[in-house]
Amino acid sequence: WIILLNNSFLSISSIILSAYFGMEDLKYLYFSIFLILYIAIVAENVIIIGVIYTEKTLHQPMYFLVCNLAANGLYGSTALLPALLKNLAFHPSEVSLAGCRTQIYCIHTYAIVEFTILGVMSYDRYVAICHPLRYHTIMSLTKVYKLVAFTWIYPLLAFLIFFLITCQMRFCDKTIDKLYCINYSLIKLSCTNTSVVNIIGLISVVLYSFPQLVMILYSYAHVLRVCALASQESKLKALRTCTPHLFSIINYSVGCFFEILQSRFDTRHLPYRAQVFMSLYFLIFPPILNPIIYGLSIQAIRVKLLKLCYNKNRILSIQ
Repeated sequence: WIILLNNSFLSISSIILSAYFGMEDLKYLYFSIFLILYIAIVAENVIIIGVIYTEKTLHQPMYFLVCNLAANGLYGSTALLPALLKNLAFHPSEVSLAGCRTQIYCIHTYAIVEFTILGVMSYDRYVAICHPLRYHTIMSLTKVYKLVAFTWIYPLLAFLIFFLITCQMRFCDKTIDKLYCINYSLIKLSCTNTSVVNIIGLISVVLYSFPQLVMILYSYAHVLRVCALASQESKLKALRTCTPHLFSIINYSVGCFFEILQSRFDTRHLPYRAQVFMSLYFLIFPPILNPIIYGLSIQAIRVKLLKLCYNKNRILSIQ
């Protein structure tokens, strides 16, 4: 019996995502909503990237970081929404184990890259406000390229180490009560003792997020110190400079809080739609809101977008 059981662990090739069962009655409505959201995310982020790429006056560190934030939003939402749409339309409960692991890797690296970019952006705001005369010297293009390379390479490699550990695990169940796969949910399916893996996971979370958190707190502590001694006009200018970034941090942090709350605690007492909203927040709302935040708040991007819309309308009126 033990031999047969062990063989069943090795033969598991698919994972059941049971949260889709609660969407069966309104699956076409959900499909339409998520399709519209995905189209909006792709359109908004592609426009922001295109505007920054084509407009040479926007080839500056801050806009380059905004561009990478948009690229990561595309990466994270694409890791979730196409698979979610497919599951709603065809097979609402089952994904391959390989597909589940791929989604885990993409979603987790998206989350780490997002927080790392936000950490680097806080350093950029610190330099811009606390050392304005040395800004272009400190934030040279060479340094910015290195920082951006770090924000992508570090998360992709750092999570890969922990991810390979979980890939070696055997499973005694194949049901995850979510709409997508995450590492902690897959670990809970293991039939072996996961205490060591859980400890490694907690250490990994600290390594993935603590340096960025320190950078954000350090940067804004200095910004606040400078603002306390500055004139009212300088304070307002600093506030306009930092508001989009602070909103992005808060928006992302709320999503992570929802995900941790739902993954680590029993939220079955909450309404089903609230559970869906909480589980999807950090993968949908940062990618859809960040382009709006920076597109409306940063004057250079806003002016360029208005020019594009004006020129397009002129061309259409002439035709």
